[in-house]
Amino acid sequence: MTSPAPASVSIDPVDLAQALIRRPSVTPADEGAMDLLQRQLDALGFTCRRMKFGEIENLYARRGTARPNLCFAGHTDVVPVGDDAAWTAGPFEAQIRDGVLYGRGAVDMKSAIAAFVSAVGKTPEHPGSISFLITGDEEGVAEDGTVKVVEALAAEGEIIDHCIVGEPTSASLLGDMVKIGRRGSINAWITVEGQQGHVAYPHRAANPIPMLVTILSRLQSRVLDEGYEGFQPSNLEVTTIDVGNTATNVIPSTARARVNIRFNPAHRGKDLQAWIETECASAAEDFKARAEVMCKISGEAFLTKVGPFTDVIVAAVEEATGRAPELSTTGGTSDARFIRSLCPVVEFGLVGSTMHQVDERVPVQEIRDLAKAYEALIRRYFAAFA
Repeated sequence: MTSPAPASVSIDPVDLAQALIRRPSVTPADEGAMDLLQRQLDALGFTCRRMKFGEIENLYARRGTARPNLCFAGHTDVVPVGDDAAWTAGPFEAQIRDGVLYGRGAVDMKSAIAAFVSAVGKTPEHPGSISFLITGDEEGVAEDGTVKVVEALAAEGEIIDHCIVGEPTSASLLGDMVKIGRRGSINAWITVEGQQGHVAYPHRAANPIPMLVTILSRLQSRVLDEGYEGFQPSNLEVTTIDVGNTATNVIPSTARARVNIRFNPAHRGKDLQAWIETECASAAEDFKARAEVMCKISGEAFLTKVGPFTDVIVAAVEEATGRAPELSTTGGTSDARFIRSLCPVVEFGLVGSTMHQVDERVPVQEIRDLAKAYEALIRRYFAAFA
């Protein structure tokens, strides 16, 4: 006797998004958001693994054992709400007013998680596998989240063939943009140590400020590049200068600055770090002072080549929204920078205009349309790759 085919499960993505928003999972807190998601995936036949690193809850869930393995990646953590009183609805009440869902995480990115779960519920039969890689550490320092899960999966030999990240990539209308790459990011903290003294007796002191200004001038004077195919030019920005001197007649002992570079694939993080360190060392020799620099590479630049995978996503988005999306590399960093070491990765989600803002919000119809796009993506993906 032939077993009946698995039944389609109707999961309202708006209801699930509301339930997730009502879990105030401000990084690094989880507040039960991962438990809620796991219950949904358990019911859909996924094998769920909780992968906790430090205090961060992570989840890897998979349905199926064969290839190809299509993974959806996202995060349940959210940024702080800011001024609670400035919200016109409670940031974790998940109110719907005039067809719009309000709440922290409505855009970034609990609604996208709910939309993909809904799409999976409508797709009970598929060749290969579908998986979820969900972290609670995307909005924070991102040290115990996706990067650790990726490392663990790679060490185990787990294969993910392609990944879609549900970040809010649309610019003005759902489906007008997907991200096929991101620039890399490096922060540098520069400290120049001099000697404090009276401004009237500079020969008895060593002012660190001129040396810091020289370092920053040298860094800013270099044109990093003129752009890279599909990417805007790399840019270096001074993000803070701090002396902490409250007196008018004192030469300070210490001057500090921080710079950030957003770089395209023309560079590697370690090469930019070496350049910054060399400029600091050179200036220290000229000024006979001491400079220290600490760099942190947040992620390398990457680009997913246009091809069969991006074609599937473009076709699915166009089917659901009627729009052919622009393939873009603009914006900040995301956890795609870690997943790229496992497989090709593309980002597609809601319109991001209110993410991280007071009254973060999304039209409920947009959530439902996103679920339809993800459903089309799943169907088209396995037709193309299975």
